[in-house]
Amino acid sequence: MTDTRDEPAPAESFLSRREFLKKAGAGAAAIGVAGAAAPFSFAGPLNYKGRWLSGNLSLLTWVHFVPSYDQWLDPWVKAWGEKNDVQVNIEHINNALLDTRAAAEVAAQSGHDLFFNLHPMAVYEDQVINHAPVIQEVEKKVGKYMPIAQSSTFNPKTKKYFAVSDSYVPDPVVWRHDLWNAVGESPATWDHVKAAGPKLKAMGHPIGIGQSQEIDSNMALIAFMMCFGSFIQNEENRPTLLSKNTVDAVNFMAEIAKTGETNDVFSWNGNAAANNNYLYSGTGSLIFNAISATRTPESGAAGGQYADDLWIWPIPAGPHGRIGLEHLMGCWSIWKFAQNKPAAQRFLADLCIAGKDATIQSQLYNFPTFANAMPFKDIRKVAAADQHKPKGKYSILTTIAEKYTHNIGYPGTTNAAVDEIFQKYLIPQMFAQVSQGKVSAQDSVRHTNTAIKDIYAKWRKRNML
Repeated sequence: MTDTRDEPAPAESFLSRREFLKKAGAGAAAIGVAGAAAPFSFAGPLNYKGRWLSGNLSLLTWVHFVPSYDQWLDPWVKAWGEKNDVQVNIEHINNALLDTRAAAEVAAQSGHDLFFNLHPMAVYEDQVINHAPVIQEVEKKVGKYMPIAQSSTFNPKTKKYFAVSDSYVPDPVVWRHDLWNAVGESPATWDHVKAAGPKLKAMGHPIGIGQSQEIDSNMALIAFMMCFGSFIQNEENRPTLLSKNTVDAVNFMAEIAKTGETNDVFSWNGNAAANNNYLYSGTGSLIFNAISATRTPESGAAGGQYADDLWIWPIPAGPHGRIGLEHLMGCWSIWKFAQNKPAAQRFLADLCIAGKDATIQSQLYNFPTFANAMPFKDIRKVAAADQHKPKGKYSILTTIAEKYTHNIGYPGTTNAAVDEIFQKYLIPQMFAQVSQGKVSAQDSVRHTNTAIKDIYAKWRKRNML
C-alpha cells in the first residue's frame, strides 16, 4: 500500500497562517460554513496552542461496554473544552443505533461535527473531510499510525483518509474453562471446537457463535472464514468469496451449529450484547467477544459467579492457520457539513495523543492505534499485573493484537464495498441460511457472491475502488 501521508497536499487543502488569521478575523462563519470542502492544516494555527479555537463542538459516540472508559472520557471532554475555549457537547447512544444515525445525518446534511462508529464508515467517504492533517499531527507526538489503522481508514484509490481511528479492540475467544475441562477439550483449533460442541451441548452448555444481523456475528464469521482460507477480497480489493474454501467453511460452521449450538444464535439481531448475556446466564460455554465479556463479571455484575472460570485465547486455528480480526475499530469522522472543523480536528488529535490514558481507563479494552501512545510492552506490563483470576490472563491480549488482528477486508483494505457488505450482514446471512437448512452451502455462497460482485461494481463505477 502506498503511504501518501508525507506527500504535499493540494494547495487549496490547507490554510497558511496568514490565510487562517484573515479568515478567523472575518468571523466563525467563514471557517465553519457547512459543506466546506477543504480540511484545515495544523501548520500555523497550532502555534497558538488552542487560543484560536472557539464556538461550539458537538460529538456523538457510543455507550462504552466498559463503563470506566466513559467515566474518564466525559470529564476529559469537559476539561478539553475549558482549556480550548470551546463549548463541547458529547452525546452517547447505544451502539446498535450508530449506523442509522449516521445515515440520518448524511441525509439531512446536518448533525454532529465529530461522529464515532465501531467500524470504518467507508461508504461515506465523500461526506467527510480528508483527515490526513489530524493523523500527521498525532504522529508528531505519539508515533506512526499503525498498519491496521492505515488499512482501515485510508483509500489507496482516492488517496484519502476517510476517518481517524483512535483505538481498536482485540477479539479473543472467551470460554468457560471449567466446562471445557470437564469434557477434556480446549478451543485450540476449529476441529477441537467441533468435537467439543456436542459434549458441551449435552451438558446444557452450548457454544454461542452468532449467525445474526449484529456486529459480533459479522466479526466472528468473517474471521472464521479466513482461518479456512476464505476471504471477501484479495490484496487488490477484488472480490474472492466464491471458492471451495468458502463452501468448506460454511459447511463446517453449519455442523457446529447443528451439533453444538441452539437456535439462539440466529435470534441475536441488533443486539451486540446477546452473546455476552448468553455467557453470563451460565448457559453459553464459548463466545467471540472483546474483554467486556470478562470485565463485566469481574465487576460483580452479571455473570460474576463465573468470572474466575472465564478464559481468553486467540481465535482457534483452522486449515489456513490462525487469522483474526479486530473486534471493533473505533473510528471518528468529521463531516464535510460540520460547523466547527478546526475544533473538531484539534479535539480528535488530542484524543488520539491521550491514547495511553484511554487504554488504561478502558481496562485494556481499547488498544491505541498510534505506535508510541502505549507500546505493546507497556500494555503487557499492565496486563501482567492484573489480579483477576487466572492471574495474568490478559497478557494474551498483546499476542492477539500483534499476531492475529487484521482489518475488515484483509488482505485488502477496508473500503466502501466491504463496508456495505458489513453493514448489510451478508456474511452472517450466508452462514445462517445453510445452518438452518434452507439452502446448500454451494447455493448460499453463490448467491452471496453475486450480491457482493454487484456491490463492488457499483463502487468501482463511482471510482471509490
